[in-house]
Amino acid sequence: MSTVDVDSRGRIYLPKDMREEHGDKFKIVQLESGIKLIPIDEDPIEGLKKAMNSGKDVDLEDLSDKVEEAAREELSEEF
Repeated sequence: MSTVDVDSRGRIYLPKDMREEHGDKFKIVQLESGIKLIPIDEDPIEGLKKAMNSGKDVDLEDLSDKVEEAAREELSEEF
């Protein structure tokens, strides 16, 4: 775990090893207990495959169905 400071302009600087591992783009999610940075993959499909992969190949049709289902659930929670 690392500690970072926020500068006077509201910026944080991630250590080089973290940027190399996770990339340069993040989504900021506000939680009740704080905030979380979630890396945004350059190739979203590959990122989803990695997130779902349990040591086997991922069927793109199955992946598409799961993404669509998750999007519907998220939208239903907002409205």
